[in-house]
Amino acid sequence: MSTDDAYAYCELITRREAKNFAYGIRLLRKPERQALSAVYALARRIDDIGDGDGTAEEKLVGLKRVRHDIEAIDPQTDDLVLAAVADAAQRYQLPLGCFGEIIDGCEMDVNGTSYETIDDLVGYCRNVAGSVGRLSLAIFGTDRPDEAIPLADALGVALQLTNILRDVMEDKSFGRVYLPSQDAISVNCAPDLNCPAPDVARLVALECVRAREWFAEGMALLPLLDARSRACVGAMAGIYRRLLVRIERDPIAVMERRVSLPTWEKALVAVNSIARARG
Repeated sequence: MSTDDAYAYCELITRREAKNFAYGIRLLRKPERQALSAVYALARRIDDIGDGDGTAEEKLVGLKRVRHDIEAIDPQTDDLVLAAVADAAQRYQLPLGCFGEIIDGCEMDVNGTSYETIDDLVGYCRNVAGSVGRLSLAIFGTDRPDEAIPLADALGVALQLTNILRDVMEDKSFGRVYLPSQDAISVNCAPDLNCPAPDVARLVALECVRAREWFAEGMALLPLLDARSRACVGAMAGIYRRLLVRIERDPIAVMERRVSLPTWEKALVAVNSIARARG
């Protein structure tokens, strides 16, 4: 097995599974694209354990095993994903502890954690998505890390909040409710979402406002990146911002179907991101 084999496998996973992120990743130079694909592939492995079909105990054991694998990561491993991450970590000084935060978030899912306040939910979002933003920033690079790191974290929160809003009813069907109970009560919605659709729609509309605020903060990261990285982040974040706009316009739709963007619109966002980055 070669390092090229390991990266090729991670890129295959990314193309197959990361329908939205793939539009941004393909705008990077090959080394950065490979490294970011490795990050995504390992994050996906962690998510798949948390979302798998096993018992809660089996999932927690699996997450503990991955945590150990990361702590003892070895470039000579036969595991293609871990081998790619190990190489990327050497090349880009990846903050590998961020993967531990992703695992922390998945353990919260497995344990059925609920969220009383928006700050509680933001803490979860920082674990599962802000961490990916910080890992990505290590690959992109920046001359102003003190400014860029919290912005990358904020952008990750914005993307995860959008994911939660998109998947609110799907998650509920699996017994997971992420939206804060205090916010639900404030708009006369049952915290468990077992209430009329218009009540849930009011709660979704409220959280859309919060997600928009996180986007406003996180998008300030773009000027701190080089042109290719700026185009990549602009494409990924732009797709999610458009998705958020669709949910804002019709919040009740998330209870009827999975809201998404057509392929042509995602491609348009990517093209526009390239143009803005070059400008």
